Amino acid sequence: MVSLSVALVISVGVGWLIARSSSSSSTTSGTAPESVVIPSNSQFTTPGIGTNAAVSGKPLPTVDVQTLQGDNVSTATLIGHPMVINVWGSTCGPCKHELPAFAKVHASMGDQVRFVGLDYLPPSSDEEKFARDKGVQYELFYDGNGEFISKVGISNFPVTLFVNAKGTIVKQTGQLDEATLTSLIKSELL
Repeated sequence: MVSLSVALVISVGVGWLIARSSSSSSTTSGTAPESVVIPSNSQFTTPGIGTNAAVSGKPLPTVDVQTLQGDNVSTATLIGHPMVINVWGSTCGPCKHELPAFAKVHASMGDQVRFVGLDYLPPSSDEEKFARDKGVQYELFYDGNGEFISKVGISNFPVTLFVNAKGTIVKQTGQLDEATLTSLIKSELL
């Protein structure tokens, strides 16, 4: 019994020493160091969630996206009318919430503005059905290879791009509701 108690005390002590030495020499355990020294010629930036690149004022990149059937369509062929491009996917919670709003605004303003849904997942009848079940009746394309997302610098979803008839991105937003989407179309595209 005494040897079991001695072994327990030694195990706890060794465990404490290991934990103490690894937390003071490394931050791989997920805990931050108590202090950070920043050289005078540097600036400390707190790590955070990735953000989307600022693309307002830039031309819509020319890349191939795919139809449900897997055919390539160049984004250059989409230019010529004011356009709303909503980048979404069924695995994105906020995307699920905003799709019905996009469907409603398309129903009322689709004759003035071209609506394009761009799914960040590969072409899939499940994705297509998901959007259609939310009321979406506008064009749907797929960026299964990630080329569009990469060229635009998207890291968070959803993203909506407002593109003028000349192909310039005039506004970029995140999740939208029906009223805000309508207001932005009127102020940025019409």
